[in-house]
Amino acid sequence: MRELLPSLIDRVERGPVALARVVDVTGAGPREIGAAMVVTANGEVLGSISGGCVEGAVTEAAAGVIAGSGAVLERFGVADPDGIAVGLTCGGEMEVFVERVDRARRADLVALHRGIDAHRPVALVTTLRSTPEWRVVWPADEDDAADVSRDARGMARAGRTGTVGADDGRTAFPPRAFVHSFGPPARLILAGANDFVRALSRVGAHLGYRVTVVDARETFTTPARFPAAHDVVVDWPHRYLRRQHEAGLLDGRTVVIVLTHDPKFDVPMLAEALTLDDLAFIGALGSRRTHADRVRRLTETGVPPNRLRRLHSPVGLDLNARTPEETAVSIAAQILAETSGGTARPLARTHGPIHR
Repeated sequence: MRELLPSLIDRVERGPVALARVVDVTGAGPREIGAAMVVTANGEVLGSISGGCVEGAVTEAAAGVIAGSGAVLERFGVADPDGIAVGLTCGGEMEVFVERVDRARRADLVALHRGIDAHRPVALVTTLRSTPEWRVVWPADEDDAADVSRDARGMARAGRTGTVGADDGRTAFPPRAFVHSFGPPARLILAGANDFVRALSRVGAHLGYRVTVVDARETFTTPARFPAAHDVVVDWPHRYLRRQHEAGLLDGRTVVIVLTHDPKFDVPMLAEALTLDDLAFIGALGSRRTHADRVRRLTETGVPPNRLRRLHSPVGLDLNARTPEETAVSIAAQILAETSGGTARPLARTHGPIHR
């Protein structure tokens, strides 16, 4: 829903729309909880909640919701392979909540959008009933949304998305509500200012990372050369990383990739990154000869072996990648596998559920 917010606000200005969100998933599902789709009165569809399995049924339900029939909670299970009933082919189940959104919701939508843009943790709590209530919850504000259940506030503060029940009968919310949390996006910090950085910044942005490109060479480090990056910083990479850490702007989702090909940049940056315990992934581009030289230099600077083992170098999966774009896919694939617990093996050679 994060990406749909600007379009949702725009469409609501023109008239009521239907907002469909996945509020629960059991087993294998095509989309995660929180996936959203908007349907307008003239049949325009924005976003996706299942990759095509149930969009038709949800679009039909949306027409009634827009007309004022009340919000609906639909559950979709396994489709009959020999029938024509709507369902999922992946073997799981999911619940989709479809509700009418009009100008009365605009203030909440704008507040949500501004909070996300400002990188403030924020959540939208919605009651799952025919006449839904909304509350925008700011987890940093202890006294905010006092009429929201304790469980819902707890989920919002933890940055989790899912359904909860009210903790007692005195709360304003009914027994079931959907907590849709929006925390700051994970960060991808790229050290260097070359074609590989430009390609990886594009891939990283598409994956939802907030991308920062940092290099000390002012001539090469310009926003025009890296249009996909959210931040382009002229500074020594290791100094920038240290200041970001001291400011509390790094967390356990932060990925750092060094693509400078120059020891005077990459060794200090990697030495700094390897001292930080709260980074999700640290990688460095280069040949095996470059890697061996880099490890020697890092050892000479005092980086201990247990820290060096955190370094993914040469970074990337074996895709026989040659171009910057192919290399970016190789690196991104390894980041996804390492940070999500994937094996990076072909699915045809693995067993068990595809979605874990």
